[in-house]
Amino acid sequence: MDEIIKQATPKTPYIHLSNSGRMEFKGRSIPENSLDFYNPLNAWLDEYIKNPAENSEVHVQLEYFNTASSKCLLDFFKRLEAITSKVTIHWYYEQDDEDMLEAGEDYQAILNIPVSMIAVDEL
Repeated sequence: MDEIIKQATPKTPYIHLSNSGRMEFKGRSIPENSLDFYNPLNAWLDEYIKNPAENSEVHVQLEYFNTASSKCLLDFFKRLEAITSKVTIHWYYEQDDEDMLEAGEDYQAILNIPVSMIAVDEL
């Protein structure tokens, strides 16, 4: 299974999904069609879950995402619950961005996966 690397665009985030267990989402997520963008990531994750790395880390550093992307991210995170004992989500947010903090806290409340909240000066 090949890793996935997608370069950021004005509407889509940088994505790096690695068999080593490190997964990254950085930038803005407002694609024209969220399902078209996220479905290949979910397909990759479905394969990864069959033989995951010893530890998996998801690093999310989004400056903004729309409602459709929020649902797609939740679907991605929910799939990770199959390997709960081996995964942590690191949710980065700018210290003064209460919306992104709340979004991370919402995922924290919904998921059965550890979500660490990490305040940064700038994404």
